[in-house]
Amino acid sequence: MTDTLPAGTDRARRVLLAAPRGYCAGVDRAVVAVEKALEAYGAPVYVRKEIVHNKHVVETLRERGAVFVEETDEVPRGARLVFSAHGVSPAVRDAAVARDLDTIDATCPLVTKVHKEVQRFARDDVDILLIGHHGHEEVEGTAGEAPAHVQVVGSPDEADRVEVRDPARVVWVSQTTLSVDETMETVRRLRERFPLLADPPSDDICYATQNRQVAVKKLAPECDLVIVVGSANSSNSVRLVEVALQAGARAAHRVDRAADVEDAWLAGAATVGVTSGASVPEILVEDVLRLLADRGFGEPEEVRTATEDLMFSLPRELRTGLSRTGGGDDRPRPAERRTLPIRPV
Repeated sequence: MTDTLPAGTDRARRVLLAAPRGYCAGVDRAVVAVEKALEAYGAPVYVRKEIVHNKHVVETLRERGAVFVEETDEVPRGARLVFSAHGVSPAVRDAAVARDLDTIDATCPLVTKVHKEVQRFARDDVDILLIGHHGHEEVEGTAGEAPAHVQVVGSPDEADRVEVRDPARVVWVSQTTLSVDETMETVRRLRERFPLLADPPSDDICYATQNRQVAVKKLAPECDLVIVVGSANSSNSVRLVEVALQAGARAAHRVDRAADVEDAWLAGAATVGVTSGASVPEILVEDVLRLLADRGFGEPEEVRTATEDLMFSLPRELRTGLSRTGGGDDRPRPAERRTLPIRPV
């Protein structure tokens, strides 16, 4: 294939690579939890829902012996079940106990923090407005902590239809993987109706989601195209496409893998930005970079806006089990792995 750049364009075809990108600490913890459980106990290890929202990760773990189920009643009594990074409601935990399942809770600690906020506000009998996407697993788990107190607000427009018992006793919390800008617009609209709306005690949108959006905002204005690696059910990946377009990218597309990149997108593109959602292993990004190199793009230039060094310990149940069985190193691993040369901007 031969691409033609716009008339008057004589600069080399560039790749701007966002950093941070890819695996966050919570995702890495959850994936390693399944891997360590398989190593220590052998297959099958059951996982409720997708451990993280990424096709490649799920398929790889399935090949190693993980069995993904929708609900606990699909798991044989007494078997081992991992809860996904998105968290579960108390009702799901009770169902697992009723089936005598040996559970490993891989819920991201930042999601657990929001669950605890909801529990506390519910004890205080406050109306809780949960900003998030209807039907998303994280939202279902969080709302399930106090269904009588929680209303899900899915968009700024939905804020106009919210009703509460006492406008002086209402608080908002949020799904951890949302667009920061859209979330704050929803909060603004809610506060127009409920001036005494209380904020959560700390920011609910996770550090990784915010960092990836900030990095995309920095590179997007220079880009003819931004490629976001991530699966369709990954909320934070989908948001990155929206953020790129809002920040000035001429085009932006989400792909699961390099093979999804269409040559038509690259035609006429002088600068391509590349990033990935928080549940995406670095190998998938590397494949996209190789494809771009094959199409005549230069060595990637890293656009870094933050450095992430947060690491979470593996789930307590797994650490205890590994200690008993001698199942190997129970330490988490660094989330980012790079093998391609990357030149900082």
